[in-house]
Amino acid sequence: MNKEAVLNVTVMGREFRIHCSGEERDDLLLAVSYLDRKMREIKSAGKIMGTEQIAIAAAISITHELLDTRSRCDFDMPEFKRRIESLESRLGSVLPGEGTFENKVG
Repeated sequence: MNKEAVLNVTVMGREFRIHCSGEERDDLLLAVSYLDRKMREIKSAGKIMGTEQIAIAAAISITHELLDTRSRCDFDMPEFKRRIESLESRLGSVLPGEGTFENKVG
């Protein structure tokens, strides 16, 4: 069973409580650290002063990074699955009676 955790985090000197599953804890701490660093970079540039405006600018910047990364990855899951199935088929013909990869792992 997945245990819930409560994280006390600080972003730009302000404390927040975040409820999350235990599995998400480490990733959320990384996300908070990244957000805090991004907001501090924007603040230190001196062009935006209000915390709310800094948060929005950070959100836009991080979203842009995410979308840019996704567009460069161009990962085709259906093609990946097709290739795995093809490899399984070839392995099945070479190693009869061994079953499929899915049966071995899942």
